[in-house]
Amino acid sequence: MSEQTTTTHFGFKTVAATDKETLVAGVFHSVAAKYDLMNDLMSFGIHRLWKRFTIDCSGVRKGQKVLDLAGGTGDLTAKFSRMVGETGQVVLADINDSMLKVGRDKLRNLGVANNVAYVQANAEALPFPDNHFDVITIGFGLRNVTDKDKALASMFRVLKPGGRLLVLEFSKPVSEVIAKLYDLYSFKLLPKMGEIVANDGESYKYLAESIRMHPDQQTLAGMMEQVGFEQVEYFNLTQGVVALHRGYKF
Repeated sequence: MSEQTTTTHFGFKTVAATDKETLVAGVFHSVAAKYDLMNDLMSFGIHRLWKRFTIDCSGVRKGQKVLDLAGGTGDLTAKFSRMVGETGQVVLADINDSMLKVGRDKLRNLGVANNVAYVQANAEALPFPDNHFDVITIGFGLRNVTDKDKALASMFRVLKPGGRLLVLEFSKPVSEVIAKLYDLYSFKLLPKMGEIVANDGESYKYLAESIRMHPDQQTLAGMMEQVGFEQVEYFNLTQGVVALHRGYKF
């Protein structure tokens, strides 16, 4: 997004670019308490398999530094904490303090503490040194960022040479039949589910819309390459409903 751009999308609505961060924050303040429950209901539990695949593709080893960006309630952080061991570190970063608090409480209850740090951070301006992390993951968070190019460039900056970025995000289904069924589910059932379970249908309506406004697989791969990532590839999961993008900094 260029410096001259003054508007952006919030779901299907056009809003001032300066307002999007606050609007998105409102959504996640609202859904934080029921976030894990709704993830299980919305994906029929399949989100756990998507995250497991992300972890398998991360190549994380003992002693490494990992940034779990938009880490929310800490599902990836919990796994990475065990993988990096006592000599490594995982930073769970999220722009939303409500999500960060839910994640911190959840991980502490699981006994995950010694090698995890919590940072409230904006993906567009990460508060970390250059060449700092071995691996960065961002799971279901990039679509909520106002300036995705700026965020990807910020991630590239804080990655070490030889490091990798993994972007797990909703994407474009590979067939028309799947796309139509997915639309029906997203716009009819999902807001109702949000209304019943989380008492917030509007936030889940936004989440469905934000998925449709997110770049498709090829476009996102091109955006990653544009800021410097190499050997960029993506894996379609669940017929392209979700895609995992991976790129390296050399």
